[in-house]
Amino acid sequence: DPNDIREWLAMNYPKHLSILDKFEVELKLGRLSIESTAQQQGMLGSLDRLGLATRTIELLKILIGSTRWKNAAELLLLLRGIGRELHAVGGSREPAIGNIVRRIMAAVREEAMNTDTATSQHSTNRPSMQSILWANPQPTRSSKSSVNSHFDDRDLPPIFYTERPEFKQTIMEAIQEIILDLEDTHKNINEQALSYIHADEVILTYGKSRTIERFLMAAFAKKRNFQVVVCEGAPNMGGHKMAKSLSEAGIDTIVVNDSATFAVMARVNKVLLPAHAVLANGGLITSSGCNMVALAANNMSIPVVCIVGMFKLCPMYPHEGQDTLQDMVSPSSVISLNELGNPLMKAVKFLNPVHDYIAPELVNLYVTNVGAFQPSYIYRLLAENYHSDDWESFE
Repeated sequence: DPNDIREWLAMNYPKHLSILDKFEVELKLGRLSIESTAQQQGMLGSLDRLGLATRTIELLKILIGSTRWKNAAELLLLLRGIGRELHAVGGSREPAIGNIVRRIMAAVREEAMNTDTATSQHSTNRPSMQSILWANPQPTRSSKSSVNSHFDDRDLPPIFYTERPEFKQTIMEAIQEIILDLEDTHKNINEQALSYIHADEVILTYGKSRTIERFLMAAFAKKRNFQVVVCEGAPNMGGHKMAKSLSEAGIDTIVVNDSATFAVMARVNKVLLPAHAVLANGGLITSSGCNMVALAANNMSIPVVCIVGMFKLCPMYPHEGQDTLQDMVSPSSVISLNELGNPLMKAVKFLNPVHDYIAPELVNLYVTNVGAFQPSYIYRLLAENYHSDDWESFE
């Protein structure tokens, strides 16, 4: 049962359980992502989200490579259990973790079907446009809490229960290919820089983003001259660090208050935004404050381009609007405790959200490590990277 993954590891692989526990502790403390919620609370992370995705796949490589399972069906159960465990302890706030698990599950399904004994009727299971528009409806399943509640024998063809001696080696090779894709993420994105940053342009960005920073530096390294306007990204003021890094590299950089975004937008040629996650409808989850930038750009007909790795592509719909993948943190970075003691503040409610949801109609293009796509094409990318039966595996 995927819900008993900890018990199973404790009985059979206690060392692996300790590795999983260590990963979960670091995840809870925000040490796996420099941009995590923990940083909003004054805690520093050690890696960006690409590093988080890499750490996740390294964990899965250990758990898959040194545990015993007989066939693809059992491996899918193991991955589903690990995914639920990570989701429960904080992976819901870091969708890159679930995305990596889903991608490996898709690779397992693909390799299981990649045999001469598989019938053509089971060769693919890709969602149609209609099914995606209706939020990916799935066959009705039992409400039992056991494995059958999300994973029924009828969901898999018989080939998934066939034992193949070389199957583990095949899966490990597929995982290594995913690792290589992650390692080349920034390189493949930066190779496209000259196609989207032109001479003498004014580029506006928001806050601190390593992906956008490297993208801009890649264009500048190829002798492309341009100016960057950086919104400071209150209350964390990541834009100041971003501007300092760009100016030290020789790029003409200006820092502006967030409140001045609309005023300077008329001078801007293009807006570059970072991503926390790209949703199934083409919407964007990004740093709090970016929705304001996107609305200002839309009002002035300025193109908005998101620079993002494919590992942030998330099979989730924004049913909760601005609350999708949202976290509320302490308002201490907005107002001091001494000021809260003022009687006038008792009637004031302070909200300090970590992220913004940007509707797909406000984003013109997603530049990824496999090319550039419009928001309307995201559904196809989801079908190519994840299997539809795994979209809601960890809920």
